[in-house]
Amino acid sequence: MRPSRDDVARLAFAVNTVAAGVERARRRIPEAASLAVLQVLGWAEREVPGKAVRPSDLASALEVHRSAITHQLKTLQQAGHVTLTTDPADRRSSIVTLTDSGRHELDRLAEQGLERFTAFVADWDAADVRTLADLLTRFEESKAKVANPHLDR
Repeated sequence: MRPSRDDVARLAFAVNTVAAGVERARRRIPEAASLAVLQVLGWAEREVPGKAVRPSDLASALEVHRSAITHQLKTLQQAGHVTLTTDPADRRSSIVTLTDSGRHELDRLAEQGLERFTAFVADWDAADVRTLADLLTRFEESKAKVANPHLDR
C-alpha cells in the first residue's frame, strides 16, 4: 500500500524536526567545525589515499566559503592536527594533511558524538535502532535518486 498524503506529511514533519534539532545541537558544539574538516580529511585519507587535499576541496566538500576553511585550518594547524605544505604543482595553493594528533582528535570527537547518540537510544531495543538506521539509509537513497535521476540508469 502506498503512503497517504498524511503519512508523508507526518514523515516530513518528523525528519525536518530531527534535522533541525541535530543542526541546532551541532552549532552548540565548539569543535563542530574542526570535526567537519577532520572528518573530510579522514575520509579522503581512507578512501583516496595519496590524493592531495587542498583547502578548496574542503570548502567544496563542506559547502562553505573558502575563508571559513582558511580560518579553521589555521586553528587546526596551531593545534598540531593538520599540516599545510605548498602544493608543488601550484605554488599558490596548499596541501592539507592530517597528522597523528589530528587522527586522535577525530577519533575523540567521533567517540564523543557516538556516546551522545548512544544516550539518545539508551532505552530502545537494538532491533529498533537497526530498523531506524536501515530506514534512514533507504530514505537517503530514495532522496538521492529523486535529486539525481540520471544516476539511477
